[in-house]
Amino acid sequence: MFLVCGEALFDLFVEPAHSELPRQVGFKAIAGGSPFNVAVGLSRLGVDSALLTGISTDFLGLQLRQVLEGEGVSTRYLVPLEASTTTLSLVAVDAQGVPHYSFYGHSGADRQLRPEQVPALGGEVRGIHVGSYSLVVQPTADTLYGLVAKSSQELLITLDPNVRLNVEPDLDVWRERIGAFARHAHLVKVSEEDLELLYPGEDPAAMAEGFLQHQCRLVFLTRGERGVTVFSRVYGSWSSPAHAIVPVDTVGAGDTFQAALITYLAEQGFDRPGLLDSLEKSHLEQMLAFAQAAAALTCQRRGPDLPRRHELTAAAGQPEPVV
Repeated sequence: MFLVCGEALFDLFVEPAHSELPRQVGFKAIAGGSPFNVAVGLSRLGVDSALLTGISTDFLGLQLRQVLEGEGVSTRYLVPLEASTTTLSLVAVDAQGVPHYSFYGHSGADRQLRPEQVPALGGEVRGIHVGSYSLVVQPTADTLYGLVAKSSQELLITLDPNVRLNVEPDLDVWRERIGAFARHAHLVKVSEEDLELLYPGEDPAAMAEGFLQHQCRLVFLTRGERGVTVFSRVYGSWSSPAHAIVPVDTVGAGDTFQAALITYLAEQGFDRPGLLDSLEKSHLEQMLAFAQAAAALTCQRRGPDLPRRHELTAAAGQPEPVV
């Protein structure tokens, strides 16, 4: 099982009705949050997953729990918090299909997780994924950092910064917290957009390669329509072009990519920290092809509709599940 840690919320997608005057705006609510999406994406791709987060006992929190159960994600590590609410995110997608977010949830349960509330990890947990604004909001950020720091010698740690400046606008906070988590991560997936936000004027490739310190073995720098660059301690760096598609939007694409990377490692038996250096370059190329195919499929659908395994059976470079 892979334990995904971080926010769980409802995305409210703004859907303007252009044909009506005066212009009216409708909303479509979808359970989400980057870690929530990764947990669902893993389950849809055939990997046992669980979500660790604080979750409200309000009606929206109960709906989040029901969605996870329906998707086959374990709720064993959910921490119910009666005095907190469920975070809401207002999402508008621009003409290029790029989402823009506004968050409402200063008292959200996903921000209130404390160390003493974290359930003891069972032996079935083989890895931990962390990312997005749970890295910087307190007390959740310190809680997850403590878990990662304690577990990183035994469990595979993956990290996706997924920067959200409208939650925490202080870039120094993001830099410090991402740096702290990255010291314990074995695999980092980061977007070029995030690195340009964090380090304006710096070369994103150089910044990405900088993660290959301490325990990190692999970095995947996603560049949107310009593809992906891989950085490996063993094989250096190389790039792969993006799939030639007409995207509907890019909502959930990064989360899909992340889930697919973890899926490959789990199915091929490389989901332990000490095994990453034994990956051959052909493994990494297959892993990347699988993740790009999965993300491309998400981009061709509206919203964070992450692919199921049977939808990727014809994807180029897809690994066969290990039986």
